[in-house]
Amino acid sequence: MNLQLSGQTVAVVGAARGIGRAMVTAFHAEGCRVVGFDRAGPELALPVGVEWVTGDATLADDVARFVAACDETDHLVFCVGAGSGKAGFPFWNLSPADWPRVLELNLVSAVLAAHAFAPNFARRRRGSLLFLVSVAGQVGSPTDPPYSAAKAGLINFVHCAARDFAPYGVRVNALSPGMVKTELNQSVWEAVQRTLPPAERRDYASWAEDKIRRISPLGRWQTAEECAALAAFLASDHARSITGQTLNVDGGQVMHA
Repeated sequence: MNLQLSGQTVAVVGAARGIGRAMVTAFHAEGCRVVGFDRAGPELALPVGVEWVTGDATLADDVARFVAACDETDHLVFCVGAGSGKAGFPFWNLSPADWPRVLELNLVSAVLAAHAFAPNFARRRRGSLLFLVSVAGQVGSPTDPPYSAAKAGLINFVHCAARDFAPYGVRVNALSPGMVKTELNQSVWEAVQRTLPPAERRDYASWAEDKIRRISPLGRWQTAEECAALAAFLASDHARSITGQTLNVDGGQVMHA
């Protein structure tokens, strides 16, 4: 399928590693001008032609610099995600003090990016915004309540933004990964292991495989590349009637009746 994205500008927030890095690679392969944004430089060498802005997604001045560097933006892809680093079942294992930073990183910074890019999209009256959320934001996962709540809030914001942008011909969607081998996924394993007696602790591979068997009907890992492929499709005109949706790349974990 020809996505016909060549020459379009894609701004990727949280682009240094994991799913964000896969987004950069996928859109670059489609012939897009890609501008990445993250607190640090990219984990691996960038494809030739990819541009980079270093900054903090929670700081308005840094995000404003990024918007200026992107110039005329056709698509915004927001891939920031971070947990509390603690196991939250029951939720009072965490402190209220564990919540603000997680909400700031996962929800408030997404809203900041949307506000910063809104004049561009409203003026150009075309394009798309895509926010990376999580299955945890749909099922009330007890693993990390601040993270789950933040991603649930982001899903709701996507609905609000999709309605507001619709008269301008701009689409807004959420992409929800399942079990993907990322630093965030590994941090969940680490937090769980810290709650267990040493004799009950497990290595990452066996813990993850057992979890996949329990929660995923397809019974396999999802990949960052699968998420990025869907993101590219959603940016294309083939998805011109898709807005306000949360699309799951999760092996069937979340099934809504």
